[in-house]
Amino acid sequence: MLAVAWALAAGAALLVPRGLARKLGAFAVAVVVLAAWWASIRPSNDRAWQPDVARPPRAELHGDLLTIENVRNFDYRSETDFTPRWERRTFDLSRLRGLDLFLSYWGSPAIAHTIMSWEFDDGQHLAISIETRKEIGESYSAIAGFFKNYELYYVVADERDVVRLRTNYRGEDVYLYPLRTPVDRARRMLLDYVAAINRLAARPAFYRAATQNCTTTIRTHVLHIGVAAPWDWRLLATGYVDEMLYDRGGIDTSRPFAEVKAASHVSARAQAADGDADFSRRIRAGMARPSLPPAR
Repeated sequence: MLAVAWALAAGAALLVPRGLARKLGAFAVAVVVLAAWWASIRPSNDRAWQPDVARPPRAELHGDLLTIENVRNFDYRSETDFTPRWERRTFDLSRLRGLDLFLSYWGSPAIAHTIMSWEFDDGQHLAISIETRKEIGESYSAIAGFFKNYELYYVVADERDVVRLRTNYRGEDVYLYPLRTPVDRARRMLLDYVAAINRLAARPAFYRAATQNCTTTIRTHVLHIGVAAPWDWRLLATGYVDEMLYDRGGIDTSRPFAEVKAASHVSARAQAADGDADFSRRIRAGMARPSLPPAR
């Protein structure tokens, strides 16, 4: 309604006054009013949040030990019926083994949600999903996501939560790709995520569908750690991110892409594993981490 009202006012500014100078002057005033209003909209951590994004995660690093508060590990009965469970977990970075990517499809093959997950050799997996932080009664709108409608939120979670929610309760198609990422790079990536998580806990930011969404923000983290990540149209058509990674050698390339994608489909395994404490191992049954690319 506000957008329509401003458009009408701006149109009137160009039509009603006599003379080009007056028309341009009136329109300039309308633009200044719009810019001032837009700048006045600020993100906040203090709203009536939906329960699944109610608590912002925070992290502390002591040597190799990374401790994270508010790791989400909900007990779901349906997508909207669950018992909240926020946990404090410690991860030993010296035991980091690798980095994985989940792609979750809910409709168009061109659009998927991306989730990064760090694997440790003690069996732990730390999944982080970059999402919108919605208020009670608020739903997601793809158009509203381009504007200052939602705060940015990093869901730090157990895979039984953030992956199982999509496969078992939303009916989404989920694919899991072990990445050809050196452990040192995976560690630096995680620490850059942690820095962003702590910044958001102190200073909230808006989610921006075009520049700061679930996938473009991953690219930002990659650039932050000094790794080249050329722009690609598939960063916006996120359903093809796996194809982009295949072309760049970031995932298994020992077989044709169609075979790699088919082998990466984990929805049925996740549905069978359900709430099993061994969920992460079971969805990876038969998967091997691809060999690293030759050092350059």
